[in-house]
Amino acid sequence: MSMKIAFLASDAPVAQTARAALIGRYGNVPLDEADVIVALGGDGFMLQTLHGTQELGVPVYGMNRGTIGFLMNTYGESDLIERLEAAEEEVINPLSMQAMDHSGKMHRALAINEVSLLRAGPQAAKLKITVDGRLRLAELVCDGALVATPAGSTAYNYSAHGPILPIGADVLALTAVAAFRPRRWRGALLPKRAKVRFDVLEADKRPVMAEGDSKSVENVDWVEIQSEPAIEHRILFDPGHGLEERLISEQFT
Repeated sequence: MSMKIAFLASDAPVAQTARAALIGRYGNVPLDEADVIVALGGDGFMLQTLHGTQELGVPVYGMNRGTIGFLMNTYGESDLIERLEAAEEEVINPLSMQAMDHSGKMHRALAINEVSLLRAGPQAAKLKITVDGRLRLAELVCDGALVATPAGSTAYNYSAHGPILPIGADVLALTAVAAFRPRRWRGALLPKRAKVRFDVLEADKRPVMAEGDSKSVENVDWVEIQSEPAIEHRILFDPGHGLEERLISEQFT
């Protein structure tokens, strides 16, 4: 039986051109009939594809037609079937975000990379951090803070000087963004099962926004974050170029 592939592409012309070329060579099926989904674009489009096809349980193989492509494989047209058959699968779990805004409305989102809180005004944010119901930091004065998964640890987390986490590690990174007090506080490593809560102090004077991947919530009062092990995203990589290898290599560049 031949492999049934559904091709998705970002709006970028180079990605749309690649999709047309691949469909001409390999055909195309609806998402709900696919054995595998091939996503053409950059990391942002890969995250969009993983979120959008979450209920299907179908593995996603990305090919880079964007700018970064940490979650993507190199682009090629001639040997796609062989590459898909040889691909190695990584399974990652997203974070869930619950955020209460200033009006009392609850917002929920899933995030594959990270959930971040960022100041939304001219003054630094003030955050109280609780882990599993236990107060860990009474006041963090900062531009923001985030909780990142291993898969997302090389994204915004790394830019904020957070640690790179091995893909199989059962930990999350809690990282400060430009911490002012405690001075130079970088954050913490937490068990994957931990529930992290941020309470925004002086929210009227120091507004804060929260973001889970691409979903933003303005004027939050508090945010709770935890891993969702019941939800699995299946990502395919060429042999020797999986997330584990990329996470290790990134630390030696």
